[in-house]
Amino acid sequence: MIKSEDIEFNNVCVKVFNEDCLNVLREMPSNSVDSIVSDPPYGISFMAKKWDYDVPSVEVWKEAMRVLKPGGHALIACGTRTQHRMVVNIEDAGFEIRDVVSWIYGSGFPKSLNISKAIDKAAGAEREVVEWKKSGGGRTTAANPMDRNAGKTNSHDPVTAPATKAAQQWDGWGTALKPACEFFTLCRKPLSEKTVAENVLKWGTGGINIDGCRVGTETITQTRTKMKTWRESEGRTDIPDSADNSQTQTQGRFPANLIHSGEQEVLELFPETGKSGTAVRRNGNASKGLFPVAIKEGSRDVGFNDSGSAARFFYTPKASKKDRNEGCDELEKGNNHATVKPTALMSYLCRLITPTGGVVLDPYMGSGSTGKAAVREGFSFVGIELDPDYYEICKARIII
Repeated sequence: MIKSEDIEFNNVCVKVFNEDCLNVLREMPSNSVDSIVSDPPYGISFMAKKWDYDVPSVEVWKEAMRVLKPGGHALIACGTRTQHRMVVNIEDAGFEIRDVVSWIYGSGFPKSLNISKAIDKAAGAEREVVEWKKSGGGRTTAANPMDRNAGKTNSHDPVTAPATKAAQQWDGWGTALKPACEFFTLCRKPLSEKTVAENVLKWGTGGINIDGCRVGTETITQTRTKMKTWRESEGRTDIPDSADNSQTQTQGRFPANLIHSGEQEVLELFPETGKSGTAVRRNGNASKGLFPVAIKEGSRDVGFNDSGSAARFFYTPKASKKDRNEGCDELEKGNNHATVKPTALMSYLCRLITPTGGVVLDPYMGSGSTGKAAVREGFSFVGIELDPDYYEICKARIII
């Protein structure tokens, strides 16, 4: 029998295992957890870590699905390069793929090879420094690389010019895009009953918590008081008079399959929208953004009577230093896990798919972000982590 540490904390039960997840899952009873929220290995050999050499196998997901109640949902994280492999394994295990939730952030660092520099290096050619780029932004001339504030040249990165003809040809070319998003596959164990309603009544699982995850609680008004005049001027007979009536909602926006970090770099990707859901026109187009929408002059749309960035979704930044190390004061290295997810994000995801008083399972605890979030949301938690050092971090972060 595999040993676990069972902890009663804030009126919820926390059960954590320092063991291979497949061994633990095989000993867990069928239909015993309400949801799965996990950030497993992405299979990209991140920082040459052995644990990230592959995505979890079909066998793991089969066992995870077995212990999940019928109709129970799972949210499984993955990166852009191996998302297809993760989803195929999950689907081959028997899960129904319901959606993919995208988490967009602006603080990813591009890991792109400078092809021009690589060509010069291979040729043994020395490149001339033409200016210095400050690490915090801005540039100075090559003759004056000193930072006036810091007084150190090591706060600058050299900007060099191509030395060979081939390097000139490939100047500005690289090998990778800046990472700015990760995905959470939303999947569901097949229902055991004929309908979702019957399944929910029997097992307590089958749906997602829409109202509990609405974005914002401000009053949102849909107004159509000026629709009649516009209908007449446009000759529109397909819109009924009842559309003129105002409707008010106070629950907040319907949760979307997009979550963003709130960073300015992300917000600038989205167009500004005006009242009634119309994009603000600039020279006949929606305001600039990642997907500027062409709008015919004089055309209209009906929507929420609010304005601002179209990025009005749930948002959470990457894990802060405080969030990472909360509860780890007694640990010598603190939380040294390389891929910590923010607690706010994992709390939202746990709440989205876990019924009140339910049990959240994470077969790949990592540094314990899901467990920390689940407990704070009032859910019981079952977590599994193979690495003994990360296991200690998990316990410290979950029980604080």
